[in-house]
Amino acid sequence: MTTFVDTSALYAAIDRDDDAHALVAPVLRELLDRERLVTSSYVVVETAALVQTRLGTAATRDLHERLVPALDVVWVDEEVHRSAVAALLAAAPRAVSLVDHVSFEIMRRRSIRAALTVDRHFAETGFDVVPAPRPALGP
Repeated sequence: MTTFVDTSALYAAIDRDDDAHALVAPVLRELLDRERLVTSSYVVVETAALVQTRLGTAATRDLHERLVPALDVVWVDEEVHRSAVAALLAAAPRAVSLVDHVSFEIMRRRSIRAALTVDRHFAETGFDVVPAPRPALGP
């Protein structure tokens, strides 16, 4: 089976102080042993920016040298980007990011049904999520 890995899960796995760390980290370790894990280049960039800003250089190195190589990174092309932008603009004012729309597009195109995430937008869009999504905090 293949599971898509979202920014929220990658960040929670790295940041031991994140509220979802205890929930996500063991699930990620388990999935790494038994499934193909896919993410996008946009998720890698978004996660790297968060990790670098919030956790510093050592955590950024850990992300790029240990975690990202364990994932199958799909590089976002112009067609996927354009489709995601169209979905973003059509969904306004719903607060779903462009990165999430890119993730949804990749998941649909690759017939990926499950996402490792704590972002409720994946479940709201109809995907199976592992672990359960966080309760709504805002729009």
